[in-house]
Amino acid sequence: LAAITEPKRVGELMRAIDAYGGSPIVKAALQLSALTFVRPGELRQAEWSEFDLGAGKWVIPAKRMKMKAEHLVPLSTQAVAILKDLEQFAGRSNYVFPGARSNNRPLSDNGPRTALRAMGYSNNEMTPHGFRAMASTLLNEQGWRPDVIERQLAHAEQNQIRAAYHRSTYLE
Repeated sequence: LAAITEPKRVGELMRAIDAYGGSPIVKAALQLSALTFVRPGELRQAEWSEFDLGAGKWVIPAKRMKMKAEHLVPLSTQAVAILKDLEQFAGRSNYVFPGARSNNRPLSDNGPRTALRAMGYSNNEMTPHGFRAMASTLLNEQGWRPDVIERQLAHAEQNQIRAAYHRSTYLE
């Protein structure tokens, strides 16, 4: 899993994304990948009906999640601002990230990958899925509790007994 995890290089990546001159939809997808660290398919297939921008929440329905359980993603003020800017590009699409050829289809998985290549990041250096490893690494190195990180990554609890009882969302 190719991911940039060294803080200085992460800063360079984020500045490169901010300066990206291609599709504003692809640029926003990359920015939100770094801010939410959801799986690339969960992001690309996001629908406006899943968001409550006023409350700063995104609820991904179970049917779209790898583990088939609804996932709540708290949105930072930066993420909300990006989403509000994106509304102007949505047109009549239900998708937050409509495809380039059709508003009735989500953004292709090649869009963000191609943008990373255009910014000079090889497939061995950084991929759209790599934002998850980037976030996990940096948050763990900063001392965040592993349970909080794993919950936000929507990873299933491996201990089945703990999974039956542990229902914390760690929203604060």
